[in-house]
Amino acid sequence: MDGVKVFAPASVANIAVGYDILGLALDQPGDDVVINEGDTPGLKITEIRGAKGRLPYEIEKNTAGYSAMRLLQHLGKTDLPIHMEIHKKMKLGTGMGSSAASAVAGVFGINEYLGCPLSKTELLRFAVEGEQIADGAFHADNVAPSLLGGLVLIRDNDTLDFKKIHVPKGLCVTMIYPHIKILTRDSRAVLKETVPLSTVIKQTGNLASFIAGMFTSDFDLIRNSMQDLMIEPQRAHLIPHFYDIKEIALHHGALGFSISGAGPSMFALCQNTIDAENILNSSLALLKDRDVKCDCFISNINLEGAYKY
Repeated sequence: MDGVKVFAPASVANIAVGYDILGLALDQPGDDVVINEGDTPGLKITEIRGAKGRLPYEIEKNTAGYSAMRLLQHLGKTDLPIHMEIHKKMKLGTGMGSSAASAVAGVFGINEYLGCPLSKTELLRFAVEGEQIADGAFHADNVAPSLLGGLVLIRDNDTLDFKKIHVPKGLCVTMIYPHIKILTRDSRAVLKETVPLSTVIKQTGNLASFIAGMFTSDFDLIRNSMQDLMIEPQRAHLIPHFYDIKEIALHHGALGFSISGAGPSMFALCQNTIDAENILNSSLALLKDRDVKCDCFISNINLEGAYKY
């Protein structure tokens, strides 16, 4: 069979108001996976680029390898001779779904190599199982948008019941990644097990209003809704100058600003690229003045998700 090369994009999870149930896909960065015919039976990871030796070659311990293996097991094709190359084009531990992108690229690549026996939706569970290796939790808020594209609401993670949410034209995202390390497991560890009822009521209203605002292109409603009352207050202290950058983003017209996934990356949801550029430039200036190295970029919301080159 002819070899294939696929891409799976980075993602922003939680979107302030939807912890573990809401995420969107970015245009870049992301991961490439190359699938070719092997010389001996079974799936083997033959090369990993861009990970600086931090990712295992063992199938059972690698998010891309494991998601691919789960699909092969489902199809009864584990004896096929397959070689997999993983090209990491994004850093680990950024809060932009690095492990999810790998898991998606792995299973999507195998599916393409085999002639697409399953739909993208049918691949979702295998990709989530692969990503689970990285952070120990079964949730699709990064995986689903990376695979399917757009903005995705996960109604129930156990059953992977999801709904793609309408994205108004013109929306884009400014991403700010300070060069500090926060692992998902550590970021989850700071969260309290209980939340006051009054906070849950307000946060539920924000989530529902955000979804309504997206479907109706009501930017004022989106802006009023993007307030995280539960997770952000517990995690913000992990990220240097978080509230200063948030103030800059809101001053320059961001619809909302919060932590991307588990952090340390932050995102500003913007109505247009002018606001996005102003936020990017002002944030860069602040972090440079305070001697914090960072990467910043602007991305459209990727409506396609994973694709074959």
